[in-house]
Amino acid sequence: MSKLDRRNFLKLSACSLVGITMGGISLRAVAEEQLKLDDPLAVAMKYVHKSTVDGATCGNCAHIKGDAAAEWRPCNIFPAKLVNNNGWCAAWMKMPG
Repeated sequence: MSKLDRRNFLKLSACSLVGITMGGISLRAVAEEQLKLDDPLAVAMKYVHKSTVDGATCGNCAHIKGDAAAEWRPCNIFPAKLVNNNGWCAAWMKMPG
């Protein structure tokens, strides 16, 4: 059994930190694709880029993430995709607060 001394611990910690950081960057890069209307999940959730429901848009939904000023934002319902801030889907839920 190997002994984990301070030097090896610091090396392992630094490598882990770099790995976590790079993983976060690559996940953000994947999430850059805008959701297409013909995407199977979009069709199943009745997603549209422009809401026709009064007072309900992706921009005021509890599932939306990211910068409120952005036109396209990540959504918990559509992993690795961006939805239009003015869009809507059947999973819309009023943002708390």
